[in-house]
Amino acid sequence: MVENYDIQLEMRKFVAPEFIFGIDSRFKAASYCKKLGARKIFLATDSQISKTFWFLDILASLQTIGVEYTLFSAISPNPRDFEVMAGSEIYKQEKCNLILAVGGGSVIDCAKGIGIVVTNFQHIRNFEGIDMLSSPIPPMVCVPSTAGASSDVSQFAIINNFENKYKMVLISKALVPDVSILDPIVLTTKDLYLTACSGMDVLSHAFEAYTSNAASEFNDLHALEAIRLIDNNLVLNLKNPNNLQLRAKMMLASLYAGLAFSNASLGCVHSMSHSLGGFLDLSHGECNAILLPHVVDFNFSAATDKYIKIAETLNLNPSGLNNNQIKQKLIDYLYNLKEAVNINTNLKIKGVSSDLIPTLASNAINDPCNATNPRPPKKKDLETIFTQAM
Repeated sequence: MVENYDIQLEMRKFVAPEFIFGIDSRFKAASYCKKLGARKIFLATDSQISKTFWFLDILASLQTIGVEYTLFSAISPNPRDFEVMAGSEIYKQEKCNLILAVGGGSVIDCAKGIGIVVTNFQHIRNFEGIDMLSSPIPPMVCVPSTAGASSDVSQFAIINNFENKYKMVLISKALVPDVSILDPIVLTTKDLYLTACSGMDVLSHAFEAYTSNAASEFNDLHALEAIRLIDNNLVLNLKNPNNLQLRAKMMLASLYAGLAFSNASLGCVHSMSHSLGGFLDLSHGECNAILLPHVVDFNFSAATDKYIKIAETLNLNPSGLNNNQIKQKLIDYLYNLKEAVNINTNLKIKGVSSDLIPTLASNAINDPCNATNPRPPKKKDLETIFTQAM
């Protein structure tokens, strides 16, 4: 049978780590570290994760392989540049040669930053932008503790330039970890609001990757499946937090969305969310949930066919509706989902005032995520979107 549609022939690439998915896969972290030649492991995590039962399981498995490790847990949400530099000093002092990152996006991004510094011998601020690394990071194994950030499979690292109050975006194929170990068990210790915010982060990744001007069939496949999985499972996760099937489906959605955005990049939701996180230290997933409906409104005319396909994936029945009606259905869906997962907030409630908007927009317009937004934004456009989200 002959296919009745054309595929994209423009050249595209797709990068991904090895990943292991399934119950109790966390116990494989030690053996993968050993396979990658670990002599002394730099174990990055945060203070909350280090108290969980499943983290202790990972420590026990490390003891069985007879490889020493150094624990570094001084990592904040929205990781700071000075935390990266402190971690890199410990890595060098302890003569580590492999990174094991156990945690959410903040932990994994900070660990990537540490990896950059220890192999490139400069301050982390010197690597902001695309393909700025001259040497790859050390071998890296990740055990993600959230279904959201997807830093464990992406070529992105987001580090807060603390002095200048903005988030630096670092992008390089060299930042793709070697192995990601995805164990749904670890999600059972995550609180419900973080589950909701992480889920909206996944949805934002998938929306932006699918409508990106650098998208391809490879990314589209993963992005649409992530959207479907979030639609079917996010609300149920909050009602049934100990259901491992539901947790696993969220982790799978995060994986798919991560593979999609790592290769197609993102858009204005993320450029603006990075600005908010850097300047006001706000939750990334929460900011994405607030901004996504407004960015869809801004972008719809530039990626109409893509948004119609998203509406079909969400079973919003766009057939027979005009474009404005479809756009409104999508926006209404996003508002309703945000409320259903109890993210009942806006930028004003989160501390954004009108006088901050020019600064937030100035920081956001320089973010590289704007380059793949389907509608090229101007600073004034971002100011408008920030205002609408208040």
